[in-house]
Amino acid sequence: MTPKNDRWLLPEGIVELLPAQAQQLEQLRRRLLDTFNGWGYELVMPPLIEYLESLQVGTGNDLDLQTFKLTDQLTGRLMGVRADMTPQVARIDAHVLKRDLPTRLCYIGPVLHTRPSGFARARAPLQVGAELYGHAGIESDVEILRLMVETLKQAGVDNIHIDLGHVGIYRELVKEAGLSAEQEVTLFEALQRKAKPEIDACLAQWSVKQPLRRQLAGLVDLNGDRSVLERAREVFGNAGAGVQAALENLTRIAETAARHIGDLPLYFDLAELRGYRYQTGVVFAAFVPGHGQEIARGGRYDDIGKAFGRARPATGFSSDLKTLVALSQNHPPTPAGIFAPAVEDAALDAKIAQLRAQGERVVAMLPGQTGEAADFGCDRRLAQGDTGWDVMSV
Repeated sequence: MTPKNDRWLLPEGIVELLPAQAQQLEQLRRRLLDTFNGWGYELVMPPLIEYLESLQVGTGNDLDLQTFKLTDQLTGRLMGVRADMTPQVARIDAHVLKRDLPTRLCYIGPVLHTRPSGFARARAPLQVGAELYGHAGIESDVEILRLMVETLKQAGVDNIHIDLGHVGIYRELVKEAGLSAEQEVTLFEALQRKAKPEIDACLAQWSVKQPLRRQLAGLVDLNGDRSVLERAREVFGNAGAGVQAALENLTRIAETAARHIGDLPLYFDLAELRGYRYQTGVVFAAFVPGHGQEIARGGRYDDIGKAFGRARPATGFSSDLKTLVALSQNHPPTPAGIFAPAVEDAALDAKIAQLRAQGERVVAMLPGQTGEAADFGCDRRLAQGDTGWDVMSV
């Protein structure tokens, strides 16, 4: 049992927001929803808890260890508290809305992780994101990338760096090499660590022939600025049509995105395979100096709706609103409000109601209370004058 003097402690990775932070977060939430609406994205609110098989559709085992599980007392079935809202939004598009046209959906809501991970190494992020279903062209990938950048700018995050990759290149190389599922996982994990000696040893042990061995090992070195794409064309010059198509897709997306996101630097890493088990094409992430983790990520995941009956093309991004607030260069607004005296007066009540209807924050003093206007974040006060109740500076 928890000792009485420790009852105020929160679990590791669980945080609470105090008034100033909470207000800043709520203002950003409203601003982002208005931004998404302006881009044509419709808000959805999936449930916090669902049957486990629905929550983990299309993500392989990535979310299994991150999902809190419990038994539904009504049905006896296993349920989970969502660790990611993306599968839920895919279910809404495929099984509930069932539209034939391109569908743009957005969401903001809490998720829960069993272990600290992701954007801020937290266990209870406030996930925000957008998904575009029903269009397979690069234009939808670029739109999502642009919306991710706009989201970060709206949050006041500066010095953004965009990292681009494409899981299709690795998928096609593995297919050409004829690697088993176990070998594929082993190589994938070594690539994430950029462990070149281990990669070389594995490829030699598995008797992968040239030039595939050189191409798979070469993924580790294909990271940096736009020159990476030129070097990739040389490395994969003899690769199959699938690799060439994936590289061309990445190149076109990068060229189109660069025309829309201003002077934000684009970096490329062809060994970065985040979301590999469910992503199917381009992958991208946003970073800022001094913050080791990505602050937003996205990409294409065309197969996620298959389990719900409709494998529509899909691309999207997500971030954590709490992380964005913590990194924001937008300073919280100076507290402002009007302090009203504790007086029984119908004219005062009417004046307070009028001010609140105009969007003012009015704090009514309570009888016998201590504290001045400034103690309650008020820079003005209501005082009775010759013509009634007037707003005065403190």
